[in-house]
Amino acid sequence: MATVELRFSAQPEHVRTARLVAAAVARRAGVEEALLDEVRLAVGEACSRAVGLHRVNALTAPVRVVLTEEEKTFSIEVGDEVPGPAEAVSGITAALDPDADGEDEMGLAVISGLVDDVEVTTGASGGTIRMSWPVSGATEVA
Repeated sequence: MATVELRFSAQPEHVRTARLVAAAVARRAGVEEALLDEVRLAVGEACSRAVGLHRVNALTAPVRVVLTEEEKTFSIEVGDEVPGPAEAVSGITAALDPDADGEDEMGLAVISGLVDDVEVTTGASGGTIRMSWPVSGATEVA
């Protein structure tokens, strides 16, 4: 299992760099070329969400992105340090949360539309959006 970790200050201009790094690592991991735009867009949405949460809450902690290559999947976790209630929900459930603000809800809806396997977790130490894609040579089990 290979892992790349990226941390950046919560500035919107760093989201582009995170997207580029995610696409490059995904390509190297064996994610199909046709899915790389989805990876870029999903990471951009998740990072923009984390940057926005940090800025609204005046946090100086960095946004973290962990890219992990496993045997059959490539996963990306985008984490923020904004405390929230402890829960884990699938992407579409999080996107339909009536308590979420409009911008947050829209970002999660975009992510859940791009990524089949997504989970949003929150807790006392912050939140994480975990997304994963199959890698070439990995067969999906129905």
